[in-house]
Amino acid sequence: MAYTFLQTRRDGPVEYLTLNRPDVRNAFNDHVVQELTQWADAITRDRAVRAVVLAGAGKAFCAGADLTWMARTASYTREENVRDASAMAQMYAALDHLPVPMVGRVHGGAFGGGAGLVAVCDVVVTEERALFGFTEVKLGILPATIAPYVMRKIGASAARELFLTGTRFDAALAKEIGLVHAVVAADRLDERVHQYIQELLSAAPEAIAAAKELIRQVWGRPAAETMGLTVDAIATRRTTPEGQEGMRAFLERRKATWNVGR
Repeated sequence: MAYTFLQTRRDGPVEYLTLNRPDVRNAFNDHVVQELTQWADAITRDRAVRAVVLAGAGKAFCAGADLTWMARTASYTREENVRDASAMAQMYAALDHLPVPMVGRVHGGAFGGGAGLVAVCDVVVTEERALFGFTEVKLGILPATIAPYVMRKIGASAARELFLTGTRFDAALAKEIGLVHAVVAADRLDERVHQYIQELLSAAPEAIAAAKELIRQVWGRPAAETMGLTVDAIATRRTTPEGQEGMRAFLERRKATWNVGR
């Protein structure tokens, strides 16, 4: 599928997705939201893809909402705002529910909705000079549609500080609170992303998808409440062809058939 504001490139089983509005630091508008949702739907149905790398073109990862779009929404009725916000919420849900892992490659800055994109990535690598911020309250609005994904990453305490102040913060703090996972020098960004991709390609793709779903089902619930679910999950996985192959490969001291990591 051809996109106007996204660039896609396929390298074997890895999809490279780049936000492509560098003149506005890859800021969102309603067209970007629509294209990201369409892309997520296509990747969900594409069994050839085993991992995704999400990046931004130009000087920054994503600056949040486009000013022109924001100016237009300021004159929307409440019903129009509901439709607009619903589209954004559906986009984040579609990205969050990808059955394949998504690695965020963050440089420059990620603010507002852009920081929300960071939150829906499974693994995030950022350059050490990158800045982040949930800056919506500075504009009199809220980090609402991104809140479930951000709070799942950083917790309520960090959200209280950062949502309420709208302050910008650096990569070190982003790692400390769990928003990102690796902080590297700018010239090592691609190298670290590649290392994560190789680890992901050495893992079983169906098991990864099942693990992502397990996290969603278990997170925030008492262990006693999820015991039946977790027992069923491991028992089922052990009896799948993939689970059987993985255990045989381990016992035979060889690579599993899915292991294409280099």
